Amino acid sequence: MTSLEDASGRLPTRQDRDPTEVREAGPTPEADRLARAALTRVLEPGDEVAGAWLRRMGPVALWRSLLGDGDPPEGAGEAKIAGLRLRAEAVSPEADLAAATALDGRFVCPGDEEWPHQLNDLGDARPVGLWVRGRANLRLWALRSVALVGARACTEYGAHVAGTLGAGLAERGWSVVSGAAYGVDGAAHRGTLAAGGPTVAVLASGVDHIYPSGHTELIGRIAEQGLIVAELPPGAHPTPSRFIQRNRVIAALTRGTVVVEAALRSGSLATARRAAELGRFTMGVPGPITSGLSAGVHQLLRGEAVLVAHADEVVELVGSIGDLAPVPRGPVLARDLLDPVATRLLEALPLRGAKGASEIARDTGTALETTQAKLFELQALGFVQRCGTRWELLSGAHSTGGYRRGGP
Repeated sequence: MTSLEDASGRLPTRQDRDPTEVREAGPTPEADRLARAALTRVLEPGDEVAGAWLRRMGPVALWRSLLGDGDPPEGAGEAKIAGLRLRAEAVSPEADLAAATALDGRFVCPGDEEWPHQLNDLGDARPVGLWVRGRANLRLWALRSVALVGARACTEYGAHVAGTLGAGLAERGWSVVSGAAYGVDGAAHRGTLAAGGPTVAVLASGVDHIYPSGHTELIGRIAEQGLIVAELPPGAHPTPSRFIQRNRVIAALTRGTVVVEAALRSGSLATARRAAELGRFTMGVPGPITSGLSAGVHQLLRGEAVLVAHADEVVELVGSIGDLAPVPRGPVLARDLLDPVATRLLEALPLRGAKGASEIARDTGTALETTQAKLFELQALGFVQRCGTRWELLSGAHSTGGYRRGGP
């Protein structure tokens, strides 16, 4: 037992802690963990001012200060400190940790083996800690992860694309991270789960608070097969500002962010732009130019984002050297394999009617002997036929995949 913990192992409150005893002992890892767990209930996610206090003072000293056992953080406003201290009075980190354990969850702190180091790129906006449900190791899954985000009120096209991308990334061994919201988020999670792949849902609430309620079954499946992650402790409810701050975690946690559908005012665009600020890859899936739900994506594509249409193209950007997407090609037609002279002779024949060999030679500027040899070659290949001393096209010889000379 340390001077920061009583016989029960809990972090003492303002009422039962001896301030002199606290100052004489250095914090232990367990005291740090308890203090960080407590701070997740007191501090709002993404609060950079509080994050700077945490960086300078450490979790135990900051928690002690918010309990009134020490001087307030340097430069702290009286109103803010008063509000935080009011919150701190009712906090029980031991109860929150026990609630997480009952959910088969845990609290992951900076410095833990499971902590994803890329979150440190957020600086003072870095999460105090993360509450996690699921069996997998968050750090390992995040090493090969992509965020799929987009509109809540997405179209059938958007849902199809998100599900297909999720499944495709899963088949290539990549984790899919999203926010478990309606629309694109839900489709991305479902596509990944259907392919048996790893998926991570980052919530704007506690890991035990299902939001939206219509995704109760989906979030339950993610908890069983994937990971549920939240900055807020068990029982915490989402708010609009917490959704916005949740997006920064999605951006920082992953190698890149793909926006499937997004209007000009969309939280998904904020996620993508935060990813770009952090040096992550930013990608967008184009949609119809007449769709308002693709207008935001198109705006991204005119700037910092890269156009992607398939999982292979996403992996080419975020993956290792050599993870190249196949080059898309149209169908290869038989006439594409002809040499240039044979192609020129074939094009000199009329669509209807026939020509003599000498006429074809003259029109193409080819020697008569070469012309005759190539015409017999084209006959053997089934492109032309001989009618006495003249030559004509066989049916379909000028087909180019639906187009003919002069237009469709």
